[in-house]
Amino acid sequence: MKKGLFFSLIAAVVVLVSCNNSLQNPDQITVNPNPLQKVGAKVDADITGTFPAKKFAKKGVLVVTPVLKYAGKEALSESVTYVGEKAKENGKAVNYKEGGKYTQHCSFTYEPEMRKAELYLRFEARVGNKTVEIPDLKIADGVLATDELAEAQDNKTAATPDKFQRIIQELTEADIKFLIQQSNLRSSETRSEAIKALQAAIKDADKDEKKAINKLEVSGYASPDGGLDLNEKLAQNRKKVAQDFLKQGLKKDKVKAEVGGEVTAEDWAGFQAAVEQSNMQNKDLVLRVLSMYSDPEEREAQIKNLSEVYDVLKQEILPALRRSRLILVTDLIGKSDEEIAALAKNDPAQLSVEELLYAATLTQDNAEKMAIYQKAAELYNDYRAYNGQGELYFAQNNVAEARRCYAKALEIQPNDPDLNYNAGVAAMADNDLEKAEAYLGKAAGTNANLNAALGTLYTKKGDYAAAKKAYGNTATNNAAVQQILNEDYAAARQTLNNVAEPNGTTAYLKAIVGARTNDKAAVIENLKSAIAQDAALKDRAKDDIEFAKFAEDAEFQAIVK
Repeated sequence: MKKGLFFSLIAAVVVLVSCNNSLQNPDQITVNPNPLQKVGAKVDADITGTFPAKKFAKKGVLVVTPVLKYAGKEALSESVTYVGEKAKENGKAVNYKEGGKYTQHCSFTYEPEMRKAELYLRFEARVGNKTVEIPDLKIADGVLATDELAEAQDNKTAATPDKFQRIIQELTEADIKFLIQQSNLRSSETRSEAIKALQAAIKDADKDEKKAINKLEVSGYASPDGGLDLNEKLAQNRKKVAQDFLKQGLKKDKVKAEVGGEVTAEDWAGFQAAVEQSNMQNKDLVLRVLSMYSDPEEREAQIKNLSEVYDVLKQEILPALRRSRLILVTDLIGKSDEEIAALAKNDPAQLSVEELLYAATLTQDNAEKMAIYQKAAELYNDYRAYNGQGELYFAQNNVAEARRCYAKALEIQPNDPDLNYNAGVAAMADNDLEKAEAYLGKAAGTNANLNAALGTLYTKKGDYAAAKKAYGNTATNNAAVQQILNEDYAAARQTLNNVAEPNGTTAYLKAIVGARTNDKAAVIENLKSAIAQDAALKDRAKDDIEFAKFAEDAEFQAIVK
C-alpha cells in the first residue's frame, strides 16, 4: 500500500500546484492482490483509491495506465481517463468539491519472466494545454506464479500393454453319436474325420516339445426324452465306452495321459441351444415351454403335447444329443524370454506383434525399449508401439515427439481412452489447454489417473474449485499446489507428506507452505532439500516472490546465492 504520494502528485498536477496541503494529508492506494498473482494465463489486479476533495481541477484530465515492468520489458494494461467537471474530453468524471473514488482493473498476459516484476502507474495529466511530467509510480510487486509448479509431467501416462501369452490353449473336440437308448460304439462313429483329427492332435501334442496335453476328458450325454433313471444309465455307459476307446488309442500310440470324464443325464442346455440354432418352424413355442417350466418331467410332457413340433424334434434335434464328447485341451508353449529378447535384437521380423511388444518389457534400457517400439511400429503399424514411444519421449520431457507419437496412435485407434488420456497430458505439458481438455474429455471412465490430470488442467486454467473437486484425496505435488492456491495450508502439508515418490518440487512446495505460514525453519530446511535434488530450483527461489519476506535473511541468501 502506498500512502500519500500518488494522489498528492495527481492533486498537484491537476490543479497545477507544485506543493499544496494535500502532501501533509496522505491518501491511500490499494492493489488487490498484492503481490500480483498469475491465474490461468492472466495476471489481473484491481487498483482503488480516493481523489481528494477540492483537488481535481474542474478542467483537468488525467490518463492512468498500469504498466508491468519485467526483464527490461513492459506490458501495458488498458488506460482509464478521469476528467474534471468542466473538461471537454470524455472520461470518468471527478467532482471537484467532493473528490471521488479511483478504481481501475488491470490485466496482463503472463510470461514466465514476470515472476520478477513490478507494477507501476503511468500518468498523462493536463489542464487545457498545460501538461506536467510525472514519473512512473510503483504500486505493487509481483508475480506469484506458484500454479506453474503444477506440472503435466506429475501425471502418470497410461500404458497400452501387449497381449502376449506364453501358453495358449487350443481346443479340439469330437462327438461319438449313439442310437436311441443305446450305448454301443459304431465303427462309422469311431472312424469319423473328427475322431481321426482328435487322435492326430493327441499324438502331435505328445511329441511336439512346444506343446503339452493340458486336459483330456469324455463327457457322456443322454437326450432329455425318456425317464431319468434310464438316461443316467445311458449317459454313464456312453461315457465309459468312449473313455475305453480313447484309452486304447493312447496305449497304441504310447501316449501317457489321464482321461477324465463327466455325465449329463438329460442335456436340456444342449437341447435349448440346438433349437435356437435350428431353422424349424414354431421353435419359439418350444423355447417358451423351456422358459415356463423348470421341472424336467413337466418340460418333457409339455413338449410331447406339441405333436407336430415334437415329430421334428425327434428327427432333427434329439439324435444329435445322444452322444459322448471327446475333449482335448492342448497347451501351445511359446518362446522363452531369452529367445524373444534375442530375436528382438537380431531378427525382430521373426516375432509376432505381441511377442515384440512383450520384448520391450524385458529390458530396463530405454534406448532398447525405444528401438523395439520403433520396429514394432514399422513391421505392424500397431497403435501400442506408437504409444510406447510416446511414453518414453514424454518421460524424457520431449513433449513434441511424444505428441507426434500419440497422434500416430490415435490415427489407428481414435477412440481409445488411454491414448486420448496420454495425448491430453502431453498437450497440457505443451500448454495447449484447449486440446488437452478435448482429449481428456474422450478419456472418461478409463484409468485412475484421469481425475488427477483433470485437476492439473483446471489448476492451469485457474479454476481452483474444479481442481479441488477433481483431485479429491490424491496425494501428489499437483494436488498440493491446488491446496496452496486455495490457502488450505494444513491440507497441503499433509498431502506433501504423503506423496509416494517425493522429489525436489515436493520439498519446494513444502518451503512455500512454510513461507506462507511464517515458518522460517520449514523454508530453510525444505529449500536446501529442494535445491539438492533439483539445482534449477535455486534460480526460481531467488526470484520467487513467495519468499519475499525472507529475501534479506542471511540463511536464505546463503541457500540461493
